[in-house]
Parts: sequence; structure tokens; C-alpha cells
Amino acid sequence: MGIFTFFAVVAILIACLGLYGLGMFMTELRFKEVGIRKVLGASEKSVLFLLTKDFMSLVLIAFVLAVPVCYWAMTTWLSSFPYKENINPILFLIAGIGAIAIALITVSYNAVRASLINPVKAIRME
Repeated sequence: MGIFTFFAVVAILIACLGLYGLGMFMTELRFKEVGIRKVLGASEKSVLFLLTKDFMSLVLIAFVLAVPVCYWAMTTWLSSFPYKENINPILFLIAGIGAIAIALITVSYNAVRASLINPVKAIRME
């Protein structure tokens, strides 16, 4: 395993830890709201969607903003080499799907835990 791969994995793990902490913080802020929604009849699926849609929209916005910048940077960098290589758009799609999957897995743990909690316990907590 090369040094660049190692540091890329470390950077992804640090980003996942930050995303996990942010997800935990947002879940704690909306803990009472989740309890009230469950008392009023919301399913675990709707609570899970409620807690993860904010993060997924942020990841999608970041992806849309990053693709043109990365494409420009890669084209500029690759143009300096004597053998020209075209950039395959599938690589950007794979990276976007990977980023969404990592964010979904990281945030889903807290969201599932919040959606399965007893609503009476959530409302009584204060």
C-alpha cells in the first residue's frame, strides 16, 4: 500500500469521524422532535428519512460543486504530460456514489438508533 493510499484512507476516516459527530449532534438536537413524531404515529422509516435527508442534500451539493473543479484541475494537470489521456466521466460517478454511501453509512447509525428509541423516554428526557 502506497503512502498516498494510506493518507487518503486516513483522511476519509477523519472525515467520517467528523460526519459521525455532526450526525450525533443533530440527532441529539432533534431527539424530542423524533419522540413527538413517533407518538403521533410516524414510522421508523420516516424518522430515518427525516434525519438523513439533510446530510444527503449537503453531500449532493458538495458533489455538484466539486465535479467541475476536479475536472478542470485534472485536465490542466494531465495536459502537461506528453501522452494525453482522456478523463472518463464514470470515475466522477463512482466517486459520487462512494461519497453518498460513506455519508449514508456514517449518519445512519445515529438515525437508526434515534428512530428505534422509546418515544416516552425521548419526551420525558429534559
